[in-house]
Amino acid sequence: MAEKILAAKKREIGTKGAMNQLRRDGFVPGIYYSKGKDQIAFSVEEVLLNKYVFTSKTNILQLTFEGEEGIGCIIKNVQFDPVTDKVVHIDMLGVTLGQVLQLEVPVHFVGTAVGLKEGGIMQEQLHKLEVECLPRHIPENLEIDVSELNIGDSIYIRDLEFENITILNNETSNVVSVVAPRAEEEEEEEEEIETDEIDGDEPVEPEVIAKGKTDKEDE
Repeated sequence: MAEKILAAKKREIGTKGAMNQLRRDGFVPGIYYSKGKDQIAFSVEEVLLNKYVFTSKTNILQLTFEGEEGIGCIIKNVQFDPVTDKVVHIDMLGVTLGQVLQLEVPVHFVGTAVGLKEGGIMQEQLHKLEVECLPRHIPENLEIDVSELNIGDSIYIRDLEFENITILNNETSNVVSVVAPRAEEEEEEEEEIETDEIDGDEPVEPEVIAKGKTDKEDE
């Protein structure tokens, strides 16, 4: 995997007001951390960062500071503004040769499911998988072939296997399914309801049983 360069500036751990000012100036505050090393607070231009955040690929980045050698790392955690979806904070995890990493890798579905040709709909349940691997084995994405899926078929975590990569998601988790069109299901349900109304008998009034004495008993 080719490494990409991300130029950043070191910063002091500031107040909430200082962080907001950085964002107004077009920068995203972040923290770099790595096992056995000191954390580094930094800021990076939003426009430079976005192409590595809003992507379907995993990248190993060289985080560079002026006058210093680049630091290999991956994006570990991203915080978004709930209203604008803009990146407001980022955590970068240092990559050390020989150290096993845990990270999320995007899923890329390949092929055309048989069930789609029959009118089915593909539902993608998971868009990223949590994996564990060495830095040299980090893939840009995980390809999953869906071409054999018929209507009603699914692919679960337990069905997947990738060389040099361990998937950490629950093995019973559904990754992707092909289901029947909802419109057809609704039509079938409506037909069943209409059939029940036509074939069913008229509602029968419940028989009323008097609790008082009968005329015979009165005599």
